[in-house]
Amino acid sequence: MTADIPGAVEAHEASDTAPAHARQRLRWNKVPEVTAYFWVIKILCTTVGETAADLLNEKLGLGLTGVSLLMSVLLVAVLVAQFRTRAYRPGIYWLAVALISVVGTLISDNLTDNLGVPLETSTVAFAVALVVVFVAWYRSERTLSIHHVDTTRRESFYWLAVLFTFALGTAAGDLVAERMDLGYWISAGLFALAIAAVAVAHFALGLDAVWSFWIAYILTRPLGASIGDYLSQPTADGGLGLGTVITSVLFLAVILGLVVFLTVTRRDVSDPERLTQQAS
Repeated sequence: MTADIPGAVEAHEASDTAPAHARQRLRWNKVPEVTAYFWVIKILCTTVGETAADLLNEKLGLGLTGVSLLMSVLLVAVLVAQFRTRAYRPGIYWLAVALISVVGTLISDNLTDNLGVPLETSTVAFAVALVVVFVAWYRSERTLSIHHVDTTRRESFYWLAVLFTFALGTAAGDLVAERMDLGYWISAGLFALAIAAVAVAHFALGLDAVWSFWIAYILTRPLGASIGDYLSQPTADGGLGLGTVITSVLFLAVILGLVVFLTVTRRDVSDPERLTQQAS
């Protein structure tokens, strides 16, 4: 799948003469192409979101609320940098996704642990919030496609939707793994099967590409969290016992390697933009 963006020459020629609102749409798409790299890094980020949130809560001594505030401030700073870029930059983009994964986890954990909100309630609340974002996004822009995240308003809707997908995925994943007492691997298997079903529905049955993407995006959150919990939690609790430090460092190293690779090769950038970047 490729993004529908104007050619490099046309964009350059029009940039000096177009009015302000038109120039805004001449920016490149601000998110990566959906490739195998995209899904691998996304799942890795969800795993880091689960283990890093636990690690920070254990090691910093700030409490769940203090860690949540700290990570939220860092996320805002990175999102400011992301919004200021004129095109997709792998390093900034995936750092924002990793931080949103952590913050989304902490939001759900705060509701459950500090405020005593049942997981059933938070799952429904986050689902409703996500639907509201999608409805507002579509009514405003007439599309939910990530191939056209090329204005500030569309990017705002995109990141808000991403935040709620992580919070929803955390609450739903905890609900399945803990309330239903299925264990980490069974939970991971169920979510993997659900993602496979979405893929079959899309490629074989014609399920809309936009909805297929967002459903899979939500499901990768509890999948990655279940994998992270299995690796990091003690063997007595059904985990592998690697701990949050080793698990977080391991996955962050893999993410960093893939992001550096994509920064150099531009494998996840649409063809017109890649040609422009290579020529500049």
